[in-house]
Amino acid sequence: MALRGDGLLTHDLLPGEKGPQDACGVFGVWAPGEEVSKLTYFGLYALQHRGQESAGIATSNGEQLRVYKDMGLVSQVFDETSLNALAGYIAIGHTRYSTTGASTWENAQPTLGATAGGTIALGHNGNLTNSAELVELVAERYGPLRRGELARGNTTDTALVTALLAGDPDHTLEATALEVLPRLGGAYCLVFMDERTLYAARDPHGVHPLVLGRLERGWVVASEIPALDIVGASFVREVEPGELIAIDADGLRSTRFAPVERAGCVFEYVYLARPDTSIAGRSVHAARVAMGRRLAQEHPVDADLVIPVPESGTPAAVGYAAESGIPFGQGLTKNAYVGRTFIQPSQTLRQLGIRLKLNPLREVIRGKRLVVVDDSIVRGNTQRALIRMLREAGAAEVHVRISSPPVRWPCFYGIDFASRAELIANGLGVDEIAASLQADSLGYISTAGMIAATEQPASQLCTACFTGHYPIELPPAHRLGKFLLEQSELPLGSPEDGLATLVTGVGGAGALDHP
Repeated sequence: MALRGDGLLTHDLLPGEKGPQDACGVFGVWAPGEEVSKLTYFGLYALQHRGQESAGIATSNGEQLRVYKDMGLVSQVFDETSLNALAGYIAIGHTRYSTTGASTWENAQPTLGATAGGTIALGHNGNLTNSAELVELVAERYGPLRRGELARGNTTDTALVTALLAGDPDHTLEATALEVLPRLGGAYCLVFMDERTLYAARDPHGVHPLVLGRLERGWVVASEIPALDIVGASFVREVEPGELIAIDADGLRSTRFAPVERAGCVFEYVYLARPDTSIAGRSVHAARVAMGRRLAQEHPVDADLVIPVPESGTPAAVGYAAESGIPFGQGLTKNAYVGRTFIQPSQTLRQLGIRLKLNPLREVIRGKRLVVVDDSIVRGNTQRALIRMLREAGAAEVHVRISSPPVRWPCFYGIDFASRAELIANGLGVDEIAASLQADSLGYISTAGMIAATEQPASQLCTACFTGHYPIELPPAHRLGKFLLEQSELPLGSPEDGLATLVTGVGGAGALDHP
């Protein structure tokens, strides 16, 4: 398993140790007269934290759609030459972490599909829970002659949606979308386009964020507000749950395809989203600071110094220190230049362990009773290694405080946690976890405290990974699973079958050749 390369998130501090992985990042722009490929490139840069396995951009000049995608980070996939080749006035972009389907070039997005009048390109953030049903629907509707894309080797739920949207020769793409979108189960934020129109859609529960911004000469949609900021777009509003937006030369059209049943992902506030974004009107940074304050109220301790696990634990540590009166300090320094590595976790890397990314400031922590604040614990291996390192550096005591409740349940809506059997909180109590980590004490924020910090009604949040209460109906267990589509039997064609498009991307090996 490759290391995370966003420079911000902290869970892959041990080589080969996977923490909660973000879903994906999506970006779309309609802006005649602008260099939309470069706007999309910078927008994806701002969304790199949401997916580091692959990246892609599709553009249209009104007549022809082009796409370039590859394995790797945004900076590894694109260069000046590839961006200049993506001419046009409409673009969509995607950064991927695989929640359905393997991490392969074939599964990179945007996906493509031939329509009756041209081509569709689509990017998806989320995870569909009724993929097995959609496989049957694609086979039933289109069979071996289906027009939509289910490209050879593509095993994502995104390809299923592309196939369903592209495959109806008797209706416009917009009309087809209004028929297909209500049939999708689970969580989804979609950006898609044909030669002349940009579309955006969000599931009726609004599980993950999707925002709308205004340029002087166009419109932007993106997973998070910082992606608007980086391209100079002003925030207009969130795309509403159950809303389809279409943008073309006639302007912006909004259509509701399903009633709102809000169930926003609380883990976006805890960890997934950037701290400089807002969700449902609440600053993510402010929510994390408030979680730290509540954590101090619920789990006080006599200590000398509060330190974060950088960077995602920092806002909560600031809140904990402010509420408790214990001084805040930077006890750990992070190597911001480790980046993503394609080196497999050899014994040498395992021996380097957490020191590959973090190192203690011995003069700061020596002899101190520490409160170490982090956002979550998944397997516990990272925290165990961190505590050992702090003790070796001279810490007198190590008290761990976590700004989310114990993660006990898997997510089926777009976050790739460990399996339930691998979750340390599944079957162990808090004291047992503390003993396993070799911490002097351990405290998790309560579910009620976490929810209060978001300032959202509990009834409008999804807390399934903490409580086991899934707000969106799940199919039987045998019809769920990340690699379900790799086991399905559909008539598959080649990616280019019937596509009026130029596919300019290359295989995944090229990612290693980029700077």
